[in-house]
Amino acid sequence: MSIGFDTCGFTGDRAAEILQRVRQRRPRVHCLMNTVVQKFTADGITAIGAIPSMTGSPEEIADFVDRADALTINLGTLDAGRRAVIETAVERAAARGIPWVIDPVHCDYSPTRLAFARALMARNPTAVRGNRAEMALIGEREAGLTIVTGPADLLRDGDRTLTVRNGHALMAAVTGTGCLSGGVIAAFMAVEPDPLLAAGAALATTGVAAELAAIGAPGPGSFGMSLLDRLYALTAADLAAHAHFDGKEGRSDDQG
Repeated sequence: MSIGFDTCGFTGDRAAEILQRVRQRRPRVHCLMNTVVQKFTADGITAIGAIPSMTGSPEEIADFVDRADALTINLGTLDAGRRAVIETAVERAAARGIPWVIDPVHCDYSPTRLAFARALMARNPTAVRGNRAEMALIGEREAGLTIVTGPADLLRDGDRTLTVRNGHALMAAVTGTGCLSGGVIAAFMAVEPDPLLAAGAALATTGVAAELAAIGAPGPGSFGMSLLDRLYALTAADLAAHAHFDGKEGRSDDQG
């Protein structure tokens, strides 16, 4: 079922149109990822038609971000070296005016990581994406897109809100689906200037692909591979038939 988003014209067809732009333009997304999930993230970004780059080398990071159309940052497997690389990457992304997304993963586990996440938040990322516990600790943003992930993904950008109700429980059983989602969001932001529309379309894309991948998948191993296949083969008709979201203008207090 597809529920229209009257305030932004958001529909499954609109999500499909943004996906098509990604496939046509093939934006380059630089990923500073949890080292556990780099290959899965790169494979998924490639599957939707974008181009990933993954280096975390201090000597190369500025050059790679200078060639990128978007940047996605995940704070998993964080250490002092990665912090320095992330800071350089953010400086270059901000200087060039390209979109950048931060996932403050497990900032609720570590005060040091939480402090670093808050410092990055102060530099006005295009979007911040985390689960309810992580986002509750980080707190409200004065401006910019906030994405609270869960059974439904809750998006807020100023007075506009969007809820994306796609996905499957098996996503939680495959390490890296959230990191992949951040990369897909960055790719969509590279071709769509409205961050809310870009992120909504990206989350609908990964969510619908997950629902289709789960059909006939007996467990997480086959599901993970099928998810990549479904992302590669996803059609406008799939999104029109299965994308499920709602949204409105005006402040909403149901997003926690």
